[in-house]
Amino acid sequence: MARPTPLSGFPERLPQDRIVEEHIVNTVRRVFELHGYAGIETRAVEPLEQLAAKGETSKEVYLLRRLHADESDRADDRTLGLHFDLTVPFARYVLENAGHLQFPFKRHQIQKAWRGERPQEGRYREFLQADIDVVGAEELPFHYEVEAVLVAAHALQALRADGLPPVRIGVNNRKVSQGFYEGLGIEDVEGTLRTIDKLDKIGADGVRSVLVEQIGTTVEQAEAALALAQISGTGAHVQARVEELGIQHPQLAEGLAELRALVDAAEAEVPGVVRADLKIARGLDYYTGTVYETVLVGHEDLGSICSGGRYDSLASDGKRTYPGVGLSIGISRLTSRVLSAGLMQATRQVPTAVLVAVSDEQQRHRSNAEAAALRARGIPCEVAPTAAKFGRQIRYADRRGIPFVWFPAATSGGQAEVKDIRSGDQVAADASVWEPSAADWWPRVLPGPAAG
Repeated sequence: MARPTPLSGFPERLPQDRIVEEHIVNTVRRVFELHGYAGIETRAVEPLEQLAAKGETSKEVYLLRRLHADESDRADDRTLGLHFDLTVPFARYVLENAGHLQFPFKRHQIQKAWRGERPQEGRYREFLQADIDVVGAEELPFHYEVEAVLVAAHALQALRADGLPPVRIGVNNRKVSQGFYEGLGIEDVEGTLRTIDKLDKIGADGVRSVLVEQIGTTVEQAEAALALAQISGTGAHVQARVEELGIQHPQLAEGLAELRALVDAAEAEVPGVVRADLKIARGLDYYTGTVYETVLVGHEDLGSICSGGRYDSLASDGKRTYPGVGLSIGISRLTSRVLSAGLMQATRQVPTAVLVAVSDEQQRHRSNAEAAALRARGIPCEVAPTAAKFGRQIRYADRRGIPFVWFPAATSGGQAEVKDIRSGDQVAADASVWEPSAADWWPRVLPGPAAG
């Protein structure tokens, strides 16, 4: 068989890297659950018409079909696609299960998604996300918009001790932007929002050109929209700067009040993490209130690692509407930079804490029995693959980062011994009572050489 060629955009981790990724996932999940978010999982596919209704990303949907279709496929002739995020399938999940859910419903979902875009660092075609959402029936209080950003901040800050750099969460409120644009007399508000969202990519001149030549704004309207987008900082500062622009609109006033309340609340609980940034618009068209984007400080070139916002009508069954607010942490994107920049590293590449040596193949049953006794007490261990010289078995453990080698008793009734191969200490041991230190029991994730 020829050597396989890797598929671009579909990452696969080495064991030690997978330990780091799982640590990030488990840390984030623990913080989500500390705040009362219940875990769910949805199917990987959704009807194409549902996926295609949710903004520009619909152009990147992977379609699903059987290679050899038969008559059974014609019973349901809807085209299916792999979901490109977890919010669209969650909206469908809420509608299907509304009778079994208690509202407001708080969920977390850690699952893969697929998007057919050009791969680059931190941007994949298959990727892992960690989402939280709160959904209400007919109404959802504003304070959940504050809660969402605080939960995300705590989840990311929980990784600081492991080597993750500080994060900066930028927030805006769609009501601010929409009210301001309507106050200016701009007709294509959604088009203006999508254009402003590209400010970091195409620059002020590019945005100005698109607004005037494609969206249809006047030059003066485009300049005012750009002036709004350049405002950032604390709640009081931003409110004063926006008011100086002289635009009056009820939605603008409401959005400013909410934005200031959120930023002030975040500053009190997670100082220095959350700041208002009025260029944030978010490209998906279902956001209606607060929107969020997060960068790693010192790694801004990676783009946003956590984003989301408030949506008032993403899910509706015609009788009831289910407003919500949510955020998504890009686990694959975050992990890619953590690994490539040397910010985190695993203490070993295997879960094994103890390698049980084999003196000769006729005595392998003794080694298996010792390993079984250790495993019965929750100690991860494995038996040496061959009855090589003990020096070679120790080197086998060392190459994998296994800290201890266990030598079974040579005879029935004899004494086993365990060796810490890092220090060289070797002591008598009993598999029914011996245990490794807490730091050696399972692999740990520590700050890497590049962590600050």
